Amino acid sequence: MTEKFIPLTDLRQVASTLPIPAILQPPNGLLKDTLARPLHDLRISVTDRCNFRCVYCMPKEVFDKNYLYLPQHALLNFEEITRIARIFVTHGVKKIRLTGGEPLLRKHLERLIEMLANLRTVDGKPLDLTLTTNGSLLARKAQSLKDAGLTRVTVSLDSLDDAIFKRMNDVDFSVSEVLEGITTAEAVGLGPVKVNMVVKAGMNDQEIIPMVRYFKDSPHILRFIEYMDVGASNGWKLDEVIPSAEVIRRIQDAGMPLTAIDANYTGETAERWRHADGSGEIGVISSVTQAFCHDCSRARLSTEGQLYTCLFASKGHDLRSLLRNAKQHSDLAITNVIAQIWQQRGDRYSELRSQHTDNFNPGRKKIEMSYIGG
Repeated sequence: MTEKFIPLTDLRQVASTLPIPAILQPPNGLLKDTLARPLHDLRISVTDRCNFRCVYCMPKEVFDKNYLYLPQHALLNFEEITRIARIFVTHGVKKIRLTGGEPLLRKHLERLIEMLANLRTVDGKPLDLTLTTNGSLLARKAQSLKDAGLTRVTVSLDSLDDAIFKRMNDVDFSVSEVLEGITTAEAVGLGPVKVNMVVKAGMNDQEIIPMVRYFKDSPHILRFIEYMDVGASNGWKLDEVIPSAEVIRRIQDAGMPLTAIDANYTGETAERWRHADGSGEIGVISSVTQAFCHDCSRARLSTEGQLYTCLFASKGHDLRSLLRNAKQHSDLAITNVIAQIWQQRGDRYSELRSQHTDNFNPGRKKIEMSYIGG
């Protein structure tokens, strides 16, 4: 049978040798890119595998039984991940999010969390150590994740209607099991749990109001994400995007007035709202209609050690080769390589796309979200 390849397979192999700067400088925790954006967040993909086949992320017609995932030896091991994370922390990273694929599929993930939880920011504080999951394994793993040092979890949930949810995850997984995971995570102290709903017109946008009503009086934070043009496998079309402004309008028209509240920190992706009666928080992530590139402070590390400076990147930077090079590059050498990459960063894909929404075509392939995490 013919094996199936998509642009991801090519792009995840694209990596040039990274030069080591001639003069090595110690980090000062104040690294900034060409647009004066600091390095605040690091998102680490720990696996390219997932047990869901969500239509907007890993559709079954692409990620089928013949799809070639990365071999085990290609993945960064926990020691390598921790070493890279420690270096990023010296540059000012305060928050690390573990992603996938589905990160809870990575064996012994709790050991990695324990290792990362021992790191301290440049001002001596513990990291904000979080994880994004589809929730399928959360109920059984929540306690061990908390015990290992995880701070919070974000759970993807695109509908409360079982038929719609199963149609979207495409593996016949029920809503009740995800809700059990959310409840358990909150109970063991992994809250407030953020619940992310990707809204796709004609597929699940009728679920906006039921989701708001369900989570309104809960401690969880419900967030609506505009359907994004990440990668090449999801067949993205602009007319399938429900703008965040429309989401807010629908909620208010349904008799649930909202009040805007301030961001938690500069570069936060979600625009925050609170129910006027104080009963809960809602967020909207407007990655298509209101780009937030101007203060994006996130770097992404793929499961086999490619550094990406944008979610919509078409090219990574190969840190794994530095980690595994026979010359045994020092932490200081790798620190300077990362600094050089970030200082040259000028990514603002979403802003450019928003300025030319009707006809924007960058003429290049983009890496898949399932490969570097959302």
